Amino acid sequence: MPVTLKEIAERVGKSVPTVSRALGDFPDISPETRREVQRVARDLGYEPSATALNLKKQRAGKLALILPATTQVRFSDPFFSEFVTGVIDEAAQRDFELLVATVEHDNEIDTYLRHIRRRSSDGFIVIRTRRQDPRIDLLRAQGAPFVAFGRVEGDNDFHLVDEDGADGIRQAVDYLVGLGHTRLACIAEPLTFTKAYHRWQGFRNGLTAHGLTCDPALVVEANFHQAAGRQAAQRLLDLPKPPTAIVACNDLLALGAMSEAQARGLVIGRAVSITGFDDIMLAEYIHPPLTTVHQPATEFGARVARLLMQVIHGELTLVKQQILKPQLVVRQSCGPPALASP
Repeated sequence: MPVTLKEIAERVGKSVPTVSRALGDFPDISPETRREVQRVARDLGYEPSATALNLKKQRAGKLALILPATTQVRFSDPFFSEFVTGVIDEAAQRDFELLVATVEHDNEIDTYLRHIRRRSSDGFIVIRTRRQDPRIDLLRAQGAPFVAFGRVEGDNDFHLVDEDGADGIRQAVDYLVGLGHTRLACIAEPLTFTKAYHRWQGFRNGLTAHGLTCDPALVVEANFHQAAGRQAAQRLLDLPKPPTAIVACNDLLALGAMSEAQARGLVIGRAVSITGFDDIMLAEYIHPPLTTVHQPATEFGARVARLLMQVIHGELTLVKQQILKPQLVVRQSCGPPALASP
């Protein structure tokens, strides 16, 4: 089998991106590291792939975004569409285009390999990262330029942009407890995804910090979309002792929960409080306006694109990981629990 960049990296004790750049004679790699990496590569009989040579010499002028196989990412999702807008606008400033591709037959790894071998793009944007993510493992092993929007469990020694989701949900929990709520529920996204897991951790840790127990019956794992939020709210509101507040881990889930509560004749902000996450444009204009955690989707897209183009051009990036603190936006979907109201 051919020698991989990962094998060389393990031998010299460096990261795969460092090894790739050393073999490509990039100027941000010290001469000592470059010589050691190239020596080990020769000793192991490493031969650079045609893909690697082409990426060094030529540019396709495209950034690739391959939509994940395990979740339905839709342009109708307001956060995703704003994120993509940020990528496109930033890429255009440096004469790059965004290539959006879909996974065929749920065979994600083969799809990535096909794009790498065809040299149809200069680098990859990875979204909705999973706690264990084979896409990132593959891109690192292949030495392909990429930037992830999100983290993984374990080694995050790669370029990424993310939000501190645990802190954002913690702000929502602190606010609700401050209003007098002690029976809080959480509608979570699929917990195989890192951002979903971080947000759930923020919920659990927030309760613990206030001396409250995280009741498993009050945590519902849903998907990303509005219908799932409504179904989760049905389950929660049907409990013998329903929650007085629901923390939804994205705004679409929150909108679904609000629809269910209103269908039951419940006044949101009085009979039940509901919070979201993302602060999509609709959050401010629904009735009542949604208390949510703001994160700038367009700016995130621009940051990811900017960082990826720096990686592609071999520009030294002082900050490899950009993790932004979100901010709670208080609106009218929350109030004191009914029994605590004057």
